[in-house]
Amino acid sequence: MTSRRQHWDTVYRTRDPQQVSWYQEDPARSLALIESIGVSARARLIDVGGGASRLVDRLLAAGFVDVTVLDVAEAALIHARDRLGAAAGEVTWIEGDVTTYPFVGRYDLWHDRAVFHFLCDEADRARYVARLASAVPAGGHIIIATFGLDGPEQCSGLPIVRYDPESLSRALGAGFDAIGFVEELHHTPAGGEQHFLYGHFRRSPVGV
Repeated sequence: MTSRRQHWDTVYRTRDPQQVSWYQEDPARSLALIESIGVSARARLIDVGGGASRLVDRLLAAGFVDVTVLDVAEAALIHARDRLGAAAGEVTWIEGDVTTYPFVGRYDLWHDRAVFHFLCDEADRARYVARLASAVPAGGHIIIATFGLDGPEQCSGLPIVRYDPESLSRALGAGFDAIGFVEELHHTPAGGEQHFLYGHFRRSPVGV
């Protein structure tokens, strides 16, 4: 069976990042949500599954100085580093699986667009939530974007789990307080449409 790492590394070694269905030339929704939270430019931000995403470019341009990008696919990270050139040195790059990576830092804001909905196995979701809880302290912010209930049932040849605000809140559990939700109709490079749900949560003092 192909591992998660092998699958995504193959995707980014064989396809142009600008042609994958989830590609965004301008990740405006994510950036707007991050800026609406009002964290300082020195806040510690992590983009989980950021890979070849252009969000890191926009964060640097907006003045954020402590940005980490984690992705399971080395090839995706290479695309981003090559694109940024010298500015790549301003970013912390982590090649790792979010469900198993031993986070040692504490992040003020955790951003995930289109990773969580690939975790179809309950045990994988539990591991993700456990890593999230260890990486974000009480009061920290979480933005998770998944396919909505009328979004695709598969992506990149893999099954996904679709969410509404209630089911996404349940999946994260009592340690995370829902702040708000917003929907987005994403237009793919091939001309299709994907319905996304963005959830903004705050890490509660209760823990998980």
